[in-house]
Amino acid sequence: MPSDNSGNTLRPHPHPGLFLALEGLDASGKTTQAARLVDWLLAEGLDVVTCHDPGSTRVGERLREIVLDRGSVYLSLRAEMLIYMASRAQLVHEVIAPSLASGRVVVSSRFLLSNIVYQGLAGGLPVDEIRQVGQIATGGLLPDLTVVLDVSLAAARERVGSARDRIEDRPDAYRQRVRDGFLAAAEAGSAPGSACDFYPAPVVLINAQGDPDTVFAQIRSEVERVLAVGPRP
Repeated sequence: MPSDNSGNTLRPHPHPGLFLALEGLDASGKTTQAARLVDWLLAEGLDVVTCHDPGSTRVGERLREIVLDRGSVYLSLRAEMLIYMASRAQLVHEVIAPSLASGRVVVSSRFLLSNIVYQGLAGGLPVDEIRQVGQIATGGLLPDLTVVLDVSLAAARERVGSARDRIEDRPDAYRQRVRDGFLAAAEAGSAPGSACDFYPAPVVLINAQGDPDTVFAQIRSEVERVLAVGPRP
């Protein structure tokens, strides 16, 4: 398994594929950059699967409607977290695990870190409980690399415009805690010789407020480091 210069293992799971996740505030550019990442990986000759969490399965899309619909029935924060986990369990079972087992590259917009941040660090649920539930839901699977795209609240709000779903309806104080949570995870997960105790997987932080080409160049550099894919002649 490849390692970075600090000795941290970059491929923590014994599957032949590669699992990449993009995280960050809503409107941080995950969807745009995930699409660009997939196009580049395909151009490199790799077999790529893309997905979004929650969703990307029939069950997941039904659950996504419930958990994000601002007009649906009231959900407690714990119920919200468990719905996300149920969707993720189906996504891992149906899409991610089989793809990794067959040696494919999986690119996901969001994964377990989102629950830890949104319902835990920002929402107040015990982070260790979420981590334990997540371990059950995913069978212990974590991404081989998690890219956190960071933007300020002002930039995110400008991109989003009027609130679009249950999560985006929440006040700026909550959204600031979300941003702080992602920053904390990225800081802990990228420190030389250490790992984040609540998300023990490689994490890199990228400033996503620049132009999309500059942001993607940074993402590509980090993914190249994990893939060990260099320029082709």
